[in-house]
Amino acid sequence: MDRDTSAALTGNGRALGGTPPRQAQTASAGAGVPLWAMLAALSAVAAMSQAFRTVATLFAGELKLEFGASTQEIGLFAGAFHLSFALAQIPIGVALDLFGPRRTVCAAFLLACLGALVSALAPNLPVLIASQVLIGVGCAPAFLGAIVFVTNRYPARQFARLSGLVLSFSGIGMLMTGTPLALVVETWSWRAGFLALAALSILVLVANVLLVRDEAPAPGRGRPNLSVAFAEIGPLLAQRHTLGILLLGGVSYAAFLTLRGLWAVPMLMDRHGFGLVVSGHIMLATSLAALLGPPVFGLLKPGNRGRRCWIVASAALYMAAFAALAGQSSSLVDIAAVVLLGFMTGYFILQYADVRAAYADAVAGRAFAVFNTAIFLGVAVMQWLTGLVGSFAAARDADPYLPVFAVIIVLLAAGIASFVLLPWPRGKGWER
Repeated sequence: MDRDTSAALTGNGRALGGTPPRQAQTASAGAGVPLWAMLAALSAVAAMSQAFRTVATLFAGELKLEFGASTQEIGLFAGAFHLSFALAQIPIGVALDLFGPRRTVCAAFLLACLGALVSALAPNLPVLIASQVLIGVGCAPAFLGAIVFVTNRYPARQFARLSGLVLSFSGIGMLMTGTPLALVVETWSWRAGFLALAALSILVLVANVLLVRDEAPAPGRGRPNLSVAFAEIGPLLAQRHTLGILLLGGVSYAAFLTLRGLWAVPMLMDRHGFGLVVSGHIMLATSLAALLGPPVFGLLKPGNRGRRCWIVASAALYMAAFAALAGQSSSLVDIAAVVLLGFMTGYFILQYADVRAAYADAVAGRAFAVFNTAIFLGVAVMQWLTGLVGSFAAARDADPYLPVFAVIIVLLAAGIASFVLLPWPRGKGWER
């Protein structure tokens, strides 16, 4: 790695790098739009992304009836969003660093609006799956755009708190796919559900076009060209601490989203005889818990090493909740475990803060993009793998949920071990 690239990646004067934190501005240059309004518009895109990625659990039953879809095909439907979302992360991260959040988010989210409309009109399962790919690419800069905006416009000390608020606000998307969307599906159809999501997405896109403004480059500082931007990803991946960060990131969110987006509602209906709307109420409670978690965890200020200890402890409790689900005890235990898992998603914000501290500001978009790639590749693989395991068990008239949760527990244990045992970041200030 040459000296210039090393300096760009590891920074100078901060724990593992970064330029000195910029002072928060109260308005965009020349536009008079407050930063909070721009951040709210970007957060709304993240909320729609959360809604799109959690619809599979509500639509699964109707898709089986209309298209004769198998459990494995439903897993493919759910995984298509996450696989395309993951594969788009690196180009999106480069685009965010080069062109800024406004142009990147608006251009991509237009595809999500189109994909939602195609989904509502899909004549067969292959077209529906293809539309999920379109939505996945369109939602790729959702949360990423908001946290890059926070990185660029606010001091570093506010990152965990503000990104926690963004993640909490984005949880509104999961609220929509609880009771409200369940009522739409039960009253009309899954196609009406996609039409409702398409209409909301178009409104969110218009808000971003009207409100969000990108920051002008500092005087004398041009934007890197595309080839340089992509070239810097290799040295970023080669850093000693990257693998441990990615392996835990690849299973953490995947575990919750696999439960919330694929297995939770069928489990509650099959194990305990709950109806779709009652299960939707439980998902609503889970989503409310997921709204509370990020701001709570965002208030923690434990320092770099302390943050990592919090991540490990939280991940262990998270894994214990899945062990409770695997125990097949009672409806109360299952409901409590699902809701607790919603709250524990708040610790993911500590993982993003860990990435924020581990890489330089100049490559923030790409660092977050690499992390998000690991996250959503993990989601796609875990949803596909649990779908395969669940189908195998169901074909033999066995309980599909025990092997599904066992796979999740094993993957979480491997991720935690990797995060603890592989090298940690080091550098000036990291020991704080």
